Amino acid sequence: MRAIFLDFGSVTRGDMDCATLERAIAPWQFYHDSSEAEVAERIRDAEVIVSNKVYISSDAIATAQRLKLICIAATGYNNVDLAAAAEHGVPVCNVRGYATPSVVEHVFTLMLNLARHFPDYQALVKRGGWQKSQFFCPLDFPVIELSGKTLGIIGHGELGHAVAQVARAFGMQVLIADHKGKPPRAGRTAFDDVLRQADFVTLHCPLSAETQYLISRRELALMKPSAYLINTARGGLVNETDLLQSLSSGQIAGAAIDVIQGEPPGQNNAILRTLPPNLIVTPHIAWASRESRQRLLDQLAGNIEHFFQNKPFNQVTDAIGGT
Repeated sequence: MRAIFLDFGSVTRGDMDCATLERAIAPWQFYHDSSEAEVAERIRDAEVIVSNKVYISSDAIATAQRLKLICIAATGYNNVDLAAAAEHGVPVCNVRGYATPSVVEHVFTLMLNLARHFPDYQALVKRGGWQKSQFFCPLDFPVIELSGKTLGIIGHGELGHAVAQVARAFGMQVLIADHKGKPPRAGRTAFDDVLRQADFVTLHCPLSAETQYLISRRELALMKPSAYLINTARGGLVNETDLLQSLSSGQIAGAAIDVIQGEPPGQNNAILRTLPPNLIVTPHIAWASRESRQRLLDQLAGNIEHFFQNKPFNQVTDAIGGT
């Protein structure tokens, strides 16, 4: 058994072309999902293993005597014991930049839904509100334009840069936040000033010890009452309790999030249990276009090919954030 995908169901709904993977190495064993208890036995004889979110422990790595490469089907790789992999001489690689168009489009989908109250107007039509309207155009909810508004971007890597380009095409003014608590560099704006000035704030930074709860009560209090928060990065960047309080009190106008802490969420998750009307939640699908998922598989295949050809590939050495 040469290659195993431990949780192929996390990246396909039966719509993926695996030809590039099969050209890179064969044969493959594709598992829909794997529990942590099943990992060690499943990878025992594998040369290459792929995981999206299944945890690969030091014990599992130790049992895989033929293992040559660990591939993560994502950008973040905190689901691998990197120290154990290094100890056994097994490189770890990830995929990068594959989801940029998909995430950027999702960011603006969320922004436009907030700005134009699409969910509210759709619900109005479904309950017969348009049919009962005195005028041809019911104005039950405010509609604003993105043009002329200020977008604050926190995290200016590939995703943040791409979001800025599209924002400017909409006619928005773009502010790039510098690191929290640091004086701004050329072309950047102080973190707190971005929060104070922005009409929309969008997060595109990794989750780390430094960015945990980057947006909490203090930061939300700096935002304008008419401002909106967008998070398609990581749930842990935002203190969910503080966000709910800010939304219910009207401290900010609204928010749209594609990520929460603990995914999939439990039944008692406060965000989903409360779900205030000025909050839009999507289930971590910003990255999930068919094209994005195909690029992910093709990049995985490229990593495997380059590894066996002794060419550079996306080898990782320490934890970073991402989808």
